[in-house]
Amino acid sequence: MFRRGPGRRGPGLVGTVAQTAVIAGTATVVSNKVSGSSAKRASAQQQAQQQAQADAQAKADLQANVQDMQAQLQTLQTQQLQSALPQTPAPAAGGEPDLMARLGQLGEMRTQGLLTEDEFSAAKARLLAG
Repeated sequence: MFRRGPGRRGPGLVGTVAQTAVIAGTATVVSNKVSGSSAKRASAQQQAQQQAQADAQAKADLQANVQDMQAQLQTLQTQQLQSALPQTPAPAAGGEPDLMARLGQLGEMRTQGLLTEDEFSAAKARLLAG
């Protein structure tokens, strides 16, 4: 039989193979966990980017809708203002009194709260220009 001599130390061939297997198995497990964590982190980052893009698109859509609604409101206010202006015939010779009457009506509409200051100014400018 073989006996170990006094100078021989260490686990032997089977022990070395077993130790190598344990180290390799541990390395594989650690590597898989690191890869899994990296994949999860990358997936979470990708989802965050997609959510940020979706949020930005929703914000842009909302702003576009608000601008459309403001334009529609402006159009409706203009139409309402034009329909609220008294329709009088073209001024006769010396049309100043008719212009003054229309300006007076606009002033009354403003004091009654039917016209805002901006609407009043715009209507007055149209009367004076036309």
